[in-house]
Amino acid sequence: MRIFLVGNPNVGKSTLFKELTGARIIISNYPGTTVDYYISRMNLNGSRVEVVDVPGIYSLNPTSEAEYVAVRILEGCSDEDAVINVVDGTNLRRNLFLTLDLIERGYPLLIAVNMIDMLGGYGLAIDLEGLERILGVPVVGVSARKGDGIDELRSRIADRRSVSLEEVLNGCSD
Repeated sequence: MRIFLVGNPNVGKSTLFKELTGARIIISNYPGTTVDYYISRMNLNGSRVEVVDVPGIYSLNPTSEAEYVAVRILEGCSDEDAVINVVDGTNLRRNLFLTLDLIERGYPLLIAVNMIDMLGGYGLAIDLEGLERILGVPVVGVSARKGDGIDELRSRIADRRSVSLEEVLNGCSD
């Protein structure tokens, strides 16, 4: 099993990667910093699984070097793997374009709403259960910087599943 961390640039993928794996990498606060990708391992229920920090992308239709690298990496994803779509909770709307693209293509997806600890400072709140119900994929609130929600994220990885756009659209009409 492999876990792919995918999301827009500067949403905290590398920070989450570091939190999950304990790997020591240099993290920058500039969009598009990670053009290469990082691979490390983490312990999940007694098994060692590979974790891949994918370069930041806005779409699965590549227009930059980082997006080409990311799409090529995701081509190797199987149903036994997990794609964790890391989204910035303070800019959720902007991040959902990629989320819907990942769902439409049927990736075995989980969503990690990062920066959950910062929402109150912006006067924001996210209904994680409602978002999960609408999208039809597991949604977990995390703060990669503080380590909040990481245990729940780990436990939800085992429950991952693929959904089609059809399932999402059917779920919206309920």
